[in-house]
Amino acid sequence: MPELPEVETVKRVLEPQISGLQIEGVMVKRSEVIAQPTSAQFRDELVGQRIHGMERRGKFLQILLQSGDRIVLHLRMTGSLLLTPPEEMIEKHTHVVFQLEGAKELRFIDTRRFGRFWLLPAGEADICTGMEKLGPEPFGESFSGEYLKACCASRKKTIKECLLDQQVVAGIGNIYADEILFAVNIRPNRPANTLADVDWERLAAAIPERLLYFIEKNEITPEEYLKTKGRKYRSAPYLQVYGHAGEPCAICGASLYKTVISGRSSVFCPACQRERD
Repeated sequence: MPELPEVETVKRVLEPQISGLQIEGVMVKRSEVIAQPTSAQFRDELVGQRIHGMERRGKFLQILLQSGDRIVLHLRMTGSLLLTPPEEMIEKHTHVVFQLEGAKELRFIDTRRFGRFWLLPAGEADICTGMEKLGPEPFGESFSGEYLKACCASRKKTIKECLLDQQVVAGIGNIYADEILFAVNIRPNRPANTLADVDWERLAAAIPERLLYFIEKNEITPEEYLKTKGRKYRSAPYLQVYGHAGEPCAICGASLYKTVISGRSSVFCPACQRERD
């Protein structure tokens, strides 16, 4: 599933290309990907509107319209968003096509069809997408060790489960939770209520640092993004633990270990991320 760095990459690639363009047509091939309103209303209310820009909130993308309306998209596990010329061959699992002025098409492709769109009218409270339940973005001044401790220090859940809780911090998924915990030498299955103040402070510093690092590594040109169908990100070679079970740790050489935490695979270094004394 695309996590915060990947969703931010999509936003940075597409926003400069679509800002200011008018939506001239909308084709919905699979109505179930439109969560709100109906697919017919979605199409009818968007035609003729002009795009103002894009924003990211956690793992959600928002296409902001000059009217004040917002298109909200969650890519979920396999979704991708591509800006293509209309003559480009349509991918097999293309479910929504926005026909934009200047002979461009913004296409949503999703093999598993878990991704969802919502259209939120200007001034209307968001009670349907789930964004209102998200915790803070990890880059603001209010995000601190004190905040994390207040949210999680009384929990018996593992620290990894806490990091994956979108109501605690928006945008972290399975991949970057492992990378963050490796950076601070905390084992992912350690109960949150055993962390010390210094651990919370180190986590609060590592979370934005690691996410910004991977955003930087994901930087890609629009041409490369289109060529790889928006599915290949450049962060993979820089991952130190995720996907490397059984390989030597880049820091100490010990074999990386894979376990399962709350149904999710997790990789860590048993030497660098030692059990609590």
